[in-house]
Amino acid sequence: MTGTPLRIVRLANFVAPASGGLRTALRELGKGYRAAGHEPVLVVPGERHTDRVTEQGRVITLPGPPLPGTGGYRVLTDRRRVAALLAELAPDRLEVSDRTTLRWTGRWARRARVPAVMVSHETTDGVLRTWGLPEHLARRAADSLNTRTAHVYSRVVCTTGFAEREFLRVGARNVVRAPLGVDLTERHPVLRDPALRARHARGAQTLLVMASRLSVEKRPGTALDTLEALLRRGRRAVLVVAGDGPLRARLEQRARDRGLPVTFLGHVSDRALLGTLQASADVCLAPGPAETFGLAALEAMACGTPVVASASSALPEVIGSSGASASGGGRAFADAVELLLERREPERREAARARAECFGWGTAVEAFLAAHDAEVLRRAGSRPAVPEGVARDPSASWPSVTR
Repeated sequence: MTGTPLRIVRLANFVAPASGGLRTALRELGKGYRAAGHEPVLVVPGERHTDRVTEQGRVITLPGPPLPGTGGYRVLTDRRRVAALLAELAPDRLEVSDRTTLRWTGRWARRARVPAVMVSHETTDGVLRTWGLPEHLARRAADSLNTRTAHVYSRVVCTTGFAEREFLRVGARNVVRAPLGVDLTERHPVLRDPALRARHARGAQTLLVMASRLSVEKRPGTALDTLEALLRRGRRAVLVVAGDGPLRARLEQRARDRGLPVTFLGHVSDRALLGTLQASADVCLAPGPAETFGLAALEAMACGTPVVASASSALPEVIGSSGASASGGGRAFADAVELLLERREPERREAARARAECFGWGTAVEAFLAAHDAEVLRRAGSRPAVPEGVARDPSASWPSVTR
């Protein structure tokens, strides 16, 4: 462990103003690194070059083209420019959150003798299967990619045992575990709002909520299938979808065609409103089959709302017995919803909150810093000075960085 302040440069692709879990993780880890006495610098793609200091530290955007069909995701494609920026920043540590297009930075770090960490935010074979690749081919491709990843980085950080398994399968010995977390103050059961609930659900109707990116790997259509299965069984239920993505128009059309009571809110940028919605629901749905942690689900549990998650994801490991998991499609998810609703409401809400309290961001930050061989130099309170020549962002919020 090193007891000196470190410049931790973080690279990430597939981040957009309307993206969710990864953006939240980057923000909270950056805030934590900064509060611990280190200097975090985040580099992400955007429309143009910007360089500002925010609550999560210095954030630099480099021009990156949007990926068609992804709903706004951009990618850092100019390797020379990224490498030049890295050389200019002279990091003490490198942290990369993209195992595909940014994997080359591991070789850069080796040449520069900079310890580098790759963060596994998804399982490779799981994502490939959701895109239609047969299981045996997905596994073969994942094993090849993961072997090369583990070879070029000093360490691979996995947030759950589920994420870790695909690296252990190829014999990687430099894998460490570091969980993500949840803001237990920002997300709390006291946010439950009868007036908001009444806007979406009438009387004894069951209010289901899904907060997810509407893209193929998240399997958002399962939420509509779940609602339909519950309605066929005679349960009065409605669904509210918070999130946007390339599948939104198709899902809205499906809901209209089937006469399903679904409200599509689009991307909810107001985090307080999203927390209130999660707290006011009866059950939250997390159908993504390849999630390696599931921040939206954890946030719902912090609000006292139990979660039904895909059994093929890491979420059963995260939610424990406070939620339920389902193997398969809408009918299986409907079974799991019914199972949760059989519990007394105070009991299921208390259990969800208690489980979420096992995952604070403070613990996550310390675990990530340990992966960097970095110590917590000070506790939250004072903040480091703004680097000379860098504009301060007065609103200290993510959208101001990416506009």
